[in-house]
Amino acid sequence: MSFAIPMHRIHILHSFSVVFLYWFYMATVQKPASSSDSDPRYANIDEKKRKRMLSNRESARRSRMKKQKLLEDLVNEVSALQKNNTQICEKIKFTTQRFVKMEASNSVLRAQVIELTESLQSLNSMLHMVEDISGYDVDIPEIPDPLMKPWQLPCATQPICSTFDG
Repeated sequence: MSFAIPMHRIHILHSFSVVFLYWFYMATVQKPASSSDSDPRYANIDEKKRKRMLSNRESARRSRMKKQKLLEDLVNEVSALQKNNTQICEKIKFTTQRFVKMEASNSVLRAQVIELTESLQSLNSMLHMVEDISGYDVDIPEIPDPLMKPWQLPCATQPICSTFDG
């Protein structure tokens, strides 16, 4: 098996290699003159391109600054909202504590109202007995049920005063 390559193919391959190497050398070593350097028509186009690049850079800088300002504003707003949220949570906690105290006081007062109502009913029944025994006509007021309508007080002319212990 012999590899016989015809001479004209070697010559073509050699010529191609020389041309390629020459082209590669020219592309890397010598930079062709810019078209704007040699032709004044392109100088104006390059100047416009340079101005546009500078304008774009300035626009990008302004955009970054605007974005940074927006981020700082949002961080400040988050901080203010967190502070506000903390204050509201403290107020809710304080109000809840006051509610629990008032609810406990209300429960005590309700129990006292029930006891006093039962005592009053007992006294009224004694007055009814005295009326029956003595024959005297005694004016016995009707005792309202305080648990049925707690907003209607039996003695509406007496003011209710409360104190806050804090």
